[in-house]
Amino acid sequence: MEDAIFDQMKREIPHLRRYARFLTRDLDQAEDLVQDALERAITRVDRFREGSNLRSWMFTIMHNLHIDGCRSTKRRGVHIPMEDWTEGVSHPAPQPWNMEAREFVRDFDRLSQSEQNVVMMVGVHGFKYEEAAQRLGLAVGTVKSRLFRARLSLREMNGSTKH
Repeated sequence: MEDAIFDQMKREIPHLRRYARFLTRDLDQAEDLVQDALERAITRVDRFREGSNLRSWMFTIMHNLHIDGCRSTKRRGVHIPMEDWTEGVSHPAPQPWNMEAREFVRDFDRLSQSEQNVVMMVGVHGFKYEEAAQRLGLAVGTVKSRLFRARLSLREMNGSTKH
């Protein structure tokens, strides 16, 4: 049975990487987070309930590790690598798609944490409303309304009138 779970875990790695990149917004930190989450999942595989959603379980592990890391960083401060201190570095003009992506991230960051969580789970990772509700400890209707409000807010921030 464990071999089957480990095979499933391997198939979840791309999804874990994408979620980690979203959480950390840093490739190196994302890879570390994925590695830590996989290590935690493997060492605690006996706690996984057969028949439940493995991806959701692993996302929960990763999310909790990320929150723990954020709390730790908040206590000890942010580490800035030496190469980031370089002054006078010229950067080429950003491409339009890059600017749009930055604007979206900026707008997304303006959403409440609960709206961000719902958008990520349903809109990005493809969770069903019921799965997202269970994972977040909310009613299905609450998930739907938060997703609606988040999408509406993003449209308004973007100046889009399309529905």
